[in-house]
Amino acid sequence: MKTLVVFYSRSGTTKRVAQDLAETLGAEVDEVIDKKSRKGILGILMAGYDATRGKTTEIEFTKDPSGYDLVIIGSPTWNRRVTPAIRTYLLQNREKIKAAAFFATCMGNSGKCLDQMEALYGDKALLKKTLVKKELEKGIKELQEELKALMAT
Repeated sequence: MKTLVVFYSRSGTTKRVAQDLAETLGAEVDEVIDKKSRKGILGILMAGYDATRGKTTEIEFTKDPSGYDLVIIGSPTWNRRVTPAIRTYLLQNREKIKAAAFFATCMGNSGKCLDQMEALYGDKALLKKTLVKKELEKGIKELQEELKALMAT
């Protein structure tokens, strides 16, 4: 099964999860770059505001998801919602994704993030998983095992 792990990460947590997944699953990786600056206190505040308002943003990515059997998409949770970068990615690519699995990284509760990702995709995800930062190692291992089982079927 040809697999692509797509992610957006502001702080590096979601990037780490995505890279660990790709390495374990033998998948390719594609980082979504948000062209809007999300740095500093103002950037963080605007990020939460944009996520809450359901805003999109200008993004860059390199791989065409239509060439993969499974696309695993990861997003941090901002104000319990999906990031504008992943919102935009899903809106631009939902017709190209054959099968999807989603994960969200968060400090405690992913809120609406995973459900929003699924709604933006427009179809049922094969797997949805929240990874809480304080239990990140455990969450990564669980997600790896769940995805391996999914790919074996």
